[in-house]
Amino acid sequence: MRFPQHPVFPSGAGERAFQDIGTSVCGRGQAGPHQQWTSHMDRPSGAGKSTSSQAKPCRAPLAKLVSLASEVQDLHVAQRKEMASGFSKGPSLGLLPDVPSLMETLSYSYCYVGIMTGPFFRYRTYLDWLEQPFPGAVPSLRPLLRRAWPAPLFGLLFLLSSHLFPLEAVREDAFYARPLPARLFYMIPVFFAFRMRFYVAWIAAECGCIAAGFGAYPVAAKARAGGGPTLQCPPPSSPEKAASTEYDYETIRNIDCYGTDFCVRVRDGMRYWNMTVQWWLAQYIYKSAPARSYVFRSAWTMLLSAYWHGLHPGYYLSFLTIPLCLAAEGRLESAFRGRLSPRGQKAWDWVHWFLKMRAYDYMCMGFVLLSLGETLRYWASIYFCIHVLALVALGLGLALGGGSPSRQKTAPPATSLASGKLREE
Repeated sequence: MRFPQHPVFPSGAGERAFQDIGTSVCGRGQAGPHQQWTSHMDRPSGAGKSTSSQAKPCRAPLAKLVSLASEVQDLHVAQRKEMASGFSKGPSLGLLPDVPSLMETLSYSYCYVGIMTGPFFRYRTYLDWLEQPFPGAVPSLRPLLRRAWPAPLFGLLFLLSSHLFPLEAVREDAFYARPLPARLFYMIPVFFAFRMRFYVAWIAAECGCIAAGFGAYPVAAKARAGGGPTLQCPPPSSPEKAASTEYDYETIRNIDCYGTDFCVRVRDGMRYWNMTVQWWLAQYIYKSAPARSYVFRSAWTMLLSAYWHGLHPGYYLSFLTIPLCLAAEGRLESAFRGRLSPRGQKAWDWVHWFLKMRAYDYMCMGFVLLSLGETLRYWASIYFCIHVLALVALGLGLALGGGSPSRQKTAPPATSLASGKLREE
C-alpha cells in the first residue's frame, strides 16, 4: 500500500483511478453516447441544466468545515472541564489533540480523497490517516477487491435498465396515453437504474479511500460510517502487532446495497443510503432542529437536505414526502404489528417492504424529473397514490391509537427480509 506524502496532492495512481471512476459516474460530462454515465449524480441524463451541478464540488468542503467547527468546540469544552476539575484526563474518544491551523484546515477541506464523490469524513479520521504509525501494515488490496466486485454487475444492470426504460419517455405526451398499470410500473425501473448508478459511484468512491488506506480502523474500535470509532482502541505499538490487527473500513462506508434494497421500513432505507452524509445530517441538522418530534425533526432535516441538493422543486417535493411516510408507517406499525402472530408479523413485513419500495420509486420520480410541472404531471397520472396511501395509513394509525414514531424507539424484530444480513465485503 502506498501512503500519500501530502493530503492534497496524491502520490498513488490506484486511489486516483478509483476517484476518477466515481467522478465519471457522478460528475457531469459532455453530451454523447455515454452521457448516462457522465451525467450529474443529482440529475438524469438529458435533463436541463442543473443548478446543483455547479455547486456540488463546494459541498464536501462545506460539510467538512461544519464538522470541524463542532470538533473544535468539543475540544474547547473538554479543555474547560479539565481546567475546572484541576486534573488531566486521558485522551477522549474522537477528541482533537489541538486546534488545526489554517493550512491544516485547508488541507483537510480539499483533501483529494473524496473531494468530488465523497464519502464524508471527520477531521479526526483524516488526522488518524496521516498519523497512522504503521501504514504498511494496513491492508488495502483484499478489502478493495471484496468491496469492488459487485460494481461491474451493478453497472451492467444500470446500462440495461436505463436503455429499456429511458427517463425521457416520461417527458413525452405519448407516455400519458399508456394504461394506468404501465404508468405505475414505469417508476420501478427508473428507481432501479437510479440505485444502480449510485451503487457504482459510491463503491468506486469507497474503493478510492481503501486504495489510499483511508478510514481503516481496528475492528475492535467498532467504527461507524461517518463518525469513526465508537470504542477506544489504542494504536498498535509495533509493526508485528499492527500486522496481526484486523482492520475494517466502516468509517468510509457510504452505501449498504443489500440493506437499501431489502430493509423493511422507510426510516431504515434512509440509514443505508449515503451513510456518511446521513451521519452528518443526524449529527448537525437533526439534533439542532427547532422541534422535539421525530417527524418534525425529520421534516426539518429533509428540507435542508433538499436545499443542499439544489433549488429544483422536484427535490423539495420528494424529500418532503419522506416525513409523511415516516409518520404513516410509525403510527400504523405501532397500532397493528404488535398484535399479530409471528406468521402475521412476517406477512406484515413483506407488505411493508413492498410499500416502502414503491414509496421510494414514487419519490425518485421527483428527484430525477426535477421540475415542478413534470413531477406533478407524473404523480397526477398515477393519482398521487403514495400520498393518498400514506394519509390513509396515518389516519388509520391515529384512529387505532398508534404511538408516535421516535428516533429512540426500539426497532421491531425484523429490519430486513433475511435472517442473516449479506454484506458486500
